[in-house]
Amino acid sequence: MTQLLPPVVVANLHRRYTGVSATVRALVPLQRRQLAIGLIDWGQLGLEVGMASADLLLQGWRPPPGAARRVWHARRDLEILVGLLLREGLRQPWAVLFTSAAPKPPGPVLCWLIRRCDAVIATSGRSAGFLPQGCVSATIPHGVDTAFYCPVPAAPGGEGGAADPDPPALIGCFGRIRASKGVDLVVEALITLLPDRPGYGAVFTGLARPAEREFLAGLQRRIAAAGLERRIRFLGDLDRLTVRDWYRRVCLCVAASRREGFGLTPLEAMACGCAVLTSEAGAWPELVDGEVGRRFQTGNLASLTDALALLLDQPGELRAMGRRARRRALARHSLEAEAGAINGLYRQLLEGAALARAPISRRC
Repeated sequence: MTQLLPPVVVANLHRRYTGVSATVRALVPLQRRQLAIGLIDWGQLGLEVGMASADLLLQGWRPPPGAARRVWHARRDLEILVGLLLREGLRQPWAVLFTSAAPKPPGPVLCWLIRRCDAVIATSGRSAGFLPQGCVSATIPHGVDTAFYCPVPAAPGGEGGAADPDPPALIGCFGRIRASKGVDLVVEALITLLPDRPGYGAVFTGLARPAEREFLAGLQRRIAAAGLERRIRFLGDLDRLTVRDWYRRVCLCVAASRREGFGLTPLEAMACGCAVLTSEAGAWPELVDGEVGRRFQTGNLASLTDALALLLDQPGELRAMGRRARRRALARHSLEAEAGAINGLYRQLLEGAALARAPISRRC
């Protein structure tokens, strides 16, 4: 029996595993609890695709039963282009939906593509502000898997959550080891602060690619010169489960990026019950406030050092921030909420709704 082409198709047309790939892998299984969703996957995400690529040509000429059209969900330039080829080139009944997380204006080509989409999702108010006027149909922030990213489960008869050391011992920095992530700023702040705060240490997790290994070696030399090599450690590229375990062990997650798309690591840390200190990059100004942590001026070492010192000198407040961060992640930033909001937009498009769309003639 021929398998029917699903009403919604999500595209992952990239062979390397990226943040976009991780988003698709996390969301699609949850979305499929409510809707039939096909997947065109070049990146071997390990998900059931639910269709064959040839089905686009064999079955894409008619809308699915009970709907006005199908939905093609793109998150990259190439994916928009393929959706437009189906809709405009082949005249198939598709609505092209694009999700944008970039906190910067789109280039001319991407702007041209965005203006021809039927609907656009922005992942933050900041990213929405850079898109062509009138094109954003919905702002749907990224969520995290709050069942996976969670504090240490309660022991039988216990209250749950990780034990509260006094003072809390570890600061964590998670993500790629490179200058754009502000790792050098964090190292310099730690070199300044840790000698007078013997109760603290720090760990860095993440990949240093060959081009960045000299950058890492330079940081390690700075740490050794300060006599802090036993208190500031680089753990390397770790699997998802091990990273989660480190989130649970640290009292403070520092995210110091000079530039960022959305930036999920602070949310993952918050879901694990950890306070956060971030720059103003990405969506972080919309996620982090004095209830769950602090922010500092992007790229400014003095601002980072001052904010970090303030937090480290209040261990009791750090723990309270971590508890509030977990509650906020559950209330506002669950992956289930993101999946449900996107599915709601799919349904509107399947029904033929005319959502926000920028005028073709308007420049970015």
